[in-house]
Order: sequence, then C-alpha cells, then structure tokens
Amino acid sequence: MIDVANLTVKFGGVVALDDVSVRLTDDVIGLIGPNGAGKTTLINAFSGFAPVTGGRIRSNGRDLLSMPPHARARWGLARSFQAVQIVPDLTVRDHLQAVLDGKGMPRSDRAAEIDRVLEFLEIAELRQREGRFLNQFQARMAEIGKCLVGGPRMVLLDEPGGGLSEREMVCLRRVITRIHSEFGAQVLLVDHDVDLIRDVCSVTAVLDFGKLIAFGATADALANEVVKAAYFGR
Repeated sequence: MIDVANLTVKFGGVVALDDVSVRLTDDVIGLIGPNGAGKTTLINAFSGFAPVTGGRIRSNGRDLLSMPPHARARWGLARSFQAVQIVPDLTVRDHLQAVLDGKGMPRSDRAAEIDRVLEFLEIAELRQREGRFLNQFQARMAEIGKCLVGGPRMVLLDEPGGGLSEREMVCLRRVITRIHSEFGAQVLLVDHDVDLIRDVCSVTAVLDFGKLIAFGATADALANEVVKAAYFGR
C-alpha cells in the first residue's frame, strides 16, 4: 500500500502538484489527465527527481521521501520513462545486470533472475542483442525488464504504450496485468491510451492542473463529468 498525503511540488511560481492525497492499495492503478496535469511530476516525486515542497509518501509506515533516489531503488521502487532509456552498445542482458549491480543481489542468483524476467516478458531470445538493434517494442520490453529485476515493490510505468502497434499493445496488456501475480509489485500506470487504462487498471486517479479531480473504480472515473471536461475536452 502507498499512502500519498498532501503532496505538493512547485517549480518557482508554478504549482505542478497541489496538495494531492490518495491511498493506493490495488494491484494496478491508472493515472491519467491532460498534458501538463502533473502525471510525470507525480512519478518524479515518487522516484526523487522532483523537488517536493510539502506532504509525504509512505509505504507500510516507511517514509519514501526521506530516502535518496538510490535508496528508494534498493527498497523496491522502479520506474520506466516516456523516452526509453536503452544504451545502444549494451545487450538486453547487460541492462538488467546493471540494475542488479545496484541492488545488492548475490552474484550467484543474478543469472536466474535475469532469465526469469526475460522469459516473463517473452524476449528471452533477445538477451544478447544490443540496444541499437532493438525495435520500439523490444526496447519497451527491455525497459520494463529493468523495472522487474531484483524484487520490485512498486513499478511506475510512464506511457509504456507510446508508439506501439495494436498487436504489441496486446502483449503489453498481458505483461502489465501479470506483474503483481508474478512479482508481487504494485503498478502505477500513466498512459494516454484510455483503452489500455480501462483494460488493465482496477482503479484510476485523474489529475488536472496539479489537482486530483477524481479517484475510484476506473469505469466510474472515466464516466465522471468533471473528468470528461478536463481530459476529453467535453
């Protein structure tokens, strides 16, 4: 469970997150809102990349904001980025290995852990392929793989469906819905694809101008008239 209370982020005179409070208990939680609503800022606050002005983020009594970014990663916070972070001359296996190097996993366990994640993502045959030779979908899967190695507790996915085909989106849906059962981690999913949010998220939070304007069952959140006005332009 993640408890966000009165979270505020300011950049000069701009309030990017305005007193946001929400309790995240479900396996897969959606986060939507129009451009500039504060979605990525919220993920950045979780992971230590945004200056938090006030409020707190706790997990089972643990104060995440008191921990530096590397300590949050070791605790089990993992994230992807809108722009895939793949190094051209490193293999897929090397990318996952680099994550494990920072998590203190015994070397004797690392090969099996990498194999488990690659099998789960159905990209085991790509383990020795360098980043420069990955297509968009393969790179996205490798990015998610970096989130899944080493026992994550919370996985933050920032628009993982960007640029993917319908066939590839089917695979992405399957992966996201199985993360909790396979790895025990909660997932916070940011994406503009409302169909993806509807299909995989049991509950959804909606931000607009840095404020939380709705939170609840995904179908109810998407049907909310305030959400329609903010997100769909109605």
